[in-house]
Amino acid sequence: MTGTTTPAVPPVVTGLGVLSACGRGLAPLAEATVHGKAAFGPVPMSRFDVSGRRVRRAALLPDAPPLAEAVLTALGDACRQAAGSAPDRAADDSGTPLLLALHSDLGTARTAARIAEGARREWGIPGVTRVYTGACVAAGTAVADAAALISSGRARRVVVAAGHLVGAGVFAAFDAGRALARDGEVRPFSAGRTGTLLGDAAVAVVLESPAEAGRRGAPVLARLRGWGRSGDAHHVCRPVPDGNGLARAIDAALRRGGIAPEQVGYVNANATGSPLADQAEANALHRVFGGYTDRLPVSSTKGVHGHALEASALLELAVTIAALQSGTLPVNAGWTGQDEDCRLDLVLDQPRPTRPDFALTVNSAFGGANTALLVAS
Repeated sequence: MTGTTTPAVPPVVTGLGVLSACGRGLAPLAEATVHGKAAFGPVPMSRFDVSGRRVRRAALLPDAPPLAEAVLTALGDACRQAAGSAPDRAADDSGTPLLLALHSDLGTARTAARIAEGARREWGIPGVTRVYTGACVAAGTAVADAAALISSGRARRVVVAAGHLVGAGVFAAFDAGRALARDGEVRPFSAGRTGTLLGDAAVAVVLESPAEAGRRGAPVLARLRGWGRSGDAHHVCRPVPDGNGLARAIDAALRRGGIAPEQVGYVNANATGSPLADQAEANALHRVFGGYTDRLPVSSTKGVHGHALEASALLELAVTIAALQSGTLPVNAGWTGQDEDCRLDLVLDQPRPTRPDFALTVNSAFGGANTALLVAS
């Protein structure tokens, strides 16, 4: 786990680009997650053949471009937004690190190279500084590293991007491993949940020091107040049942942010619809928040946009920022009944109006890796 020294000046988010099965941009993603409008549908033959699979649904971008193009589109949207109302004073990106989260396969190096070329050509970013392939915490780890670079003064500005398009190989592996929901719906924390469903996403955020953002008159979309990481190494794919690993990551984020657990007003949960993982996450929240857990609003939005693997943490950071901006918490879609092992204050049936000062977005991955990001409006 990383150290937990409170950053002297927490970094701010000034640009955000999103492509998801809900559409392009933050607005359609926020609309869908707030109202629990699931984006799942049959995987078409034009994407890949699922006729031999147990489960045949996913949340897909219509007419999805190649992955590198999707990520560059999100990156461009984020950089344009970060330019603010004074593009003539835009940052010099010649030294800006680009941290990239991608799935590890035979095409990773080629995709990263294409993204690096496009970022250099369009935005003057010198290349991809580091590629993160740490499964479902890849993007969260990249954001934590970006925040550490900025808060320590080693960088004024960092771009973090992530992408995952549902492909035949990963889909087949999840289906064969019986990790996909048999009923074709993701039901986080719910009784009767049977697994997750995969989703497309390409997301980019621009993080920078408040001084750099102020110099250009860039918009401040949110502040990254704290971050935490942990590893429990309990099992290759099963979480530690008591939630200790994720609890340590959350505790680290809160301590780094210098706030008490009772100051958190919303948790965007990792919950994938997995029977074991959701229970472990509920246990983690109870470990950290104690009696306050009964009054802490929680929802997982994977029941709307699906599980975007390496891009999940960045996609869910976008959802969390949207919730803070709008003062409306998204619904925990897919819920059908109480699981006694997952007793939480879930946002159910309709969005919940509230304006929390702080929100957490958390993610966990196979192998026991966990990340927590503490976001302030």
